[in-house]
Amino acid sequence: MSRPRHWDPDGSRHGGMPTYPWRMAPRGLFTRRQLRARGLRPGGQDVAAQVMWRSRFGGTRPAYLYRLDRAKPVRPMTPAKAAALAKANRARRTCPVCRYDVGYVLPAHLGTCLPCADSTALAA
Repeated sequence: MSRPRHWDPDGSRHGGMPTYPWRMAPRGLFTRRQLRARGLRPGGQDVAAQVMWRSRFGGTRPAYLYRLDRAKPVRPMTPAKAAALAKANRARRTCPVCRYDVGYVLPAHLGTCLPCADSTALAA
């Protein structure tokens, strides 16, 4: 039986970075997203290993892994952070033409709310 394509636990083929195939990483190593789901963050630690897989669009893709025992808790949301986030989201929902908060994020390809985009398309 041959070994999987991205099996390189000592990192000899990937510049010293231990590399594992998809779903074959050892216990205790998690991606950022998996840490976040547990209420944790990498906390400044270096990448411990990587998981690689073949992309359906060609080439290979990596996902970096971090050690669970060195992870730190996610920082709590402060009132200032919440206000800044609300302000940024409000700006993404405000149409530059009619100046209304339309209640949804404006489509990037239009740059305006849907009614303003329809009115400019009808006028042209």
